[in-house]
Amino acid sequence: MNGVGRRSVIRGSLGLAAAGALARPYIANAAAKTATVWWAQGFVPEEDASFKQMVADYEKASGNKIDYSILPFVALGQKMVSALQTGDTPDVISYDGIQTTLVLNAWNDKLVDVSDVVATQQAHFTSTALLSTKLYNKTENKRAFYAVPYKCASEPFHVWSDLVEKAGYKMSDIPNTWDKRWDFFKPMQAKLRAQGMRNVYAFGLQMTTNGPSDGNNVFHGFLIANGGQGLVTPDGKIHLADPQVKEAVIKTITYITTAYKQHYTPPGAISWNDADDNNGFHSKLFVMDFDGTISTELAMIHRPKDYNACVTMGLPLGNDGKPIPAMVGVIGGFIPKVAKNIVVAKDFMKFVIRPEVNNKYLKAGLGRWVPVFPELTQTDPFWLHSKDPHRAPYIEETLTGPSIPDYLAYTPAYAEVEAQQIWGQSYADVYKNGMTPTAAAENAFKQIEAIFAKYPIA
Repeated sequence: MNGVGRRSVIRGSLGLAAAGALARPYIANAAAKTATVWWAQGFVPEEDASFKQMVADYEKASGNKIDYSILPFVALGQKMVSALQTGDTPDVISYDGIQTTLVLNAWNDKLVDVSDVVATQQAHFTSTALLSTKLYNKTENKRAFYAVPYKCASEPFHVWSDLVEKAGYKMSDIPNTWDKRWDFFKPMQAKLRAQGMRNVYAFGLQMTTNGPSDGNNVFHGFLIANGGQGLVTPDGKIHLADPQVKEAVIKTITYITTAYKQHYTPPGAISWNDADDNNGFHSKLFVMDFDGTISTELAMIHRPKDYNACVTMGLPLGNDGKPIPAMVGVIGGFIPKVAKNIVVAKDFMKFVIRPEVNNKYLKAGLGRWVPVFPELTQTDPFWLHSKDPHRAPYIEETLTGPSIPDYLAYTPAYAEVEAQQIWGQSYADVYKNGMTPTAAAENAFKQIEAIFAKYPIA
């Protein structure tokens, strides 16, 4: 399913202006109460400062108090899982990583239905944001909103333009179809090594079995480019028997493992975590990377030479010459059923998704995260018409082009597939266990079928 396109963005821009005014009555002004919030630490300091300012603005507007903790990504993930198991939870949790915990707890009826919160701005969200947070509850036998979407991200390409030119090529020559784009960088490796860069690689191809997110995201990029978008459909069904899907999976495993065996990606890529390819790119270990958000670029914002030498590129066309929908990861705050102050928790999240609040918050975070309101890109030049060289292509891929949710939004079965790193294991079956890509795909299919059998959706 595609996200909101350019025309619908323009049509909705007038409605958004009204939405900000209409949102104000949602803020509670009764006797002051406190809600506890766990929030993911930002990749750059500006993100944390932006969150603190948003909390201060809410407290002033509502008379309520937010007792918040800003936690590092890994620590928050561990603490979140433990808290939901023991029942000792905060009132709101927002986690930037893979949303396995969210969808599994929605499935198990452990989260509060926040449809009334989402309804305050529902007409303005992208369809992808709504699909990503309307999750299945096996107890209720239906879908409902179990998270309040407030930001999203996708996977752009990051390219060192100075290395491209040093290798004797031009940025304008980069092809606009998927495999050809990846292939374009391969000859650069030998040419740069011949000039003394003995340890440089063509690209940082995440093929890890460690996770949590990047290896899965790279697999999905190749899968969709190869025509396998229908692997999982919005009804939560898996389509492994579909010839087009099967062919796309085999092509994906073949390309990624062949590139690895031909040494176009660093040998350590098989065990990378989500930060390792960022670090490798910053050290110019490879010329190109395909990685989520523009955190890669923003980490160099105070190094103007590097910041400007790095180029952000959106998705090319698929191998069939058709547009590739971006798989967009949507982040939302959710409320455990055992939360002590659900009223204030909901009220705070209503504030977070007021368009003017959301815009201010994400802008102050330097635009690493993209708003879930497409109209903001038309009313605020920050998003598409600033002087920043990285933001516009990233926004166009994530928000104004075609998009689909991560498949785990459709079914918690796929959340387990991602958590178990099934696709990363399929690569290992080829480069380590000597399987053919077809045999590795079949092995992955058997594991996936067993997982899906545990999560029947009516």
